[in-house]
Amino acid sequence: MYQPHRDQEYAGEAYYAGEYGGEPCYGDGSVYVNPPTRTRRRMIIAVASLMAVLLGGVAVDRIAAARAESRTAKAFQDGMGTADRPSVHVSGFPVLNQLAAGSLDHVDLTAHDIPAGGTTRPLPVTKLTVGMDGLKTSGSADEAHADGVTATAFLSHADASSALGVRVSQGDEPGRVDATARLPLVGDVTVSAAVSAASGNRIAFTDVRAEQGELLPPLKSLLDKALYEPIPLRNVPEGLRLRSVTTSEDGVDARFTGRSVTFHPDASSA
Repeated sequence: MYQPHRDQEYAGEAYYAGEYGGEPCYGDGSVYVNPPTRTRRRMIIAVASLMAVLLGGVAVDRIAAARAESRTAKAFQDGMGTADRPSVHVSGFPVLNQLAAGSLDHVDLTAHDIPAGGTTRPLPVTKLTVGMDGLKTSGSADEAHADGVTATAFLSHADASSALGVRVSQGDEPGRVDATARLPLVGDVTVSAAVSAASGNRIAFTDVRAEQGELLPPLKSLLDKALYEPIPLRNVPEGLRLRSVTTSEDGVDARFTGRSVTFHPDASSA
């Protein structure tokens, strides 16, 4: 009986010798399955080795990115005095090349609950999102510098109410908020005010008009103190400038831009 060569294997139905010792025949569906040649085995090993190197490079690059993210988060936390470190994401690949060049292409940062600080920082920031372009890396772990920055500071109505001493809520019209003052034995009074950006990174309440209740002197004094002077928003990184303010159901969004912004301890805007 004919025997297949050692370097050939087949799958399917068993083969049988042709009549009168002819060429071997195979049942329907029979196919040869050739084992990998030496060259193919070398190619497989080379590809596997290359994949291992690439995966190792990705892991090393990810470690470098994580370190850069940690340093940026620490610099921001030290500068803004947040209880928790912000979340930071470095974009682009490979990050090692960016670090070697001394500048990260783009970094996104999100921080929560940036506290108020007395008269210099009267309003807390509920959430701050920052996008940084050209973030410079340096030998100092507590400092970071960016060429360009865009940021949005969200101030919830609840946090604004606690800071201003009056209850702040969404107004009946876009760009307006309601402020309600309450005193025992006197009652409540609600006024509506337009919200806008003012110079010096301040939020201004203008076009104030009574909505409900009698504006008695004690309540008027309370509302005047809360609304009639623009309120500085200084618990944001130094170098950012307030561009616009919009209102929503839950709070106020203050949008900033800046060039050449440095994050370091006590770096709040003046």
